[in-house]
Amino acid sequence: MARNLRFNGTGSGGGGCPSVHEDLDSGEVIVHGPPLTDPDDVAQLQHLNAGEVPIVVPRELLVDFAPKTRTPRVIDLDAFGKLFETFKHTAWRLETRRRYASDEVTPTYAQFAAGLPIEWDYDDEWCRNVRAQTGEGKRFERVRIADNPPTPGQLYLLDNAKRNCAAGEDIRNLGRAEADRLRLPAEDFWIFDSRLVALLNFDGDDLVDAELITEPAEVNRYAQARDAAWHHAIRYDVFAANL
Repeated sequence: MARNLRFNGTGSGGGGCPSVHEDLDSGEVIVHGPPLTDPDDVAQLQHLNAGEVPIVVPRELLVDFAPKTRTPRVIDLDAFGKLFETFKHTAWRLETRRRYASDEVTPTYAQFAAGLPIEWDYDDEWCRNVRAQTGEGKRFERVRIADNPPTPGQLYLLDNAKRNCAAGEDIRNLGRAEADRLRLPAEDFWIFDSRLVALLNFDGDDLVDAELITEPAEVNRYAQARDAAWHHAIRYDVFAANL
């Protein structure tokens, strides 16, 4: 069975070697790079067993991208909500789930489930804040992963996108097969100002709190996922028209 590997990073500017990967199941670290081949160098190595290949990597590669143990910093939903008022430049989200329980208890979801036109509130607290923040030149952006065919919850959010975008967001969609090909993380998260990640924690389908991540290598990993998702995703209305 194939390992569940995650790319942590590379010290290379272009070629991608040497690089560090992490086995998400076992915790083992895989490093690849140029082999150490000079016989005089190899002869100095201790405990080099048959079948093992010594490789050479810059010290900075391990410092920057080797997995680190961290103590989770978890904030409640009130503190999480304040991040949308205090960020300086960009708030970007990846949504990967097939349903969100909080959506399904709203009057608008009841309208959607009944096959009725949804009467969106364009002046609720969220829309007012988006307009206020984007009015200062800040950006709200999302990529929503959708299955083929989309789940009811994903179809509801496709309709929701017209309201949020009218308020000032930029929302795009990406098929799950493409997300899997890109090896995007199966996590919901926000990145604020490319320096702070809020990893959303769910109990079943209910959002309960968020873990804040500021360690630069970890933030960089989420930023790489953001860049890949944003490059391949398409506007929500174009995506909906192609269903």
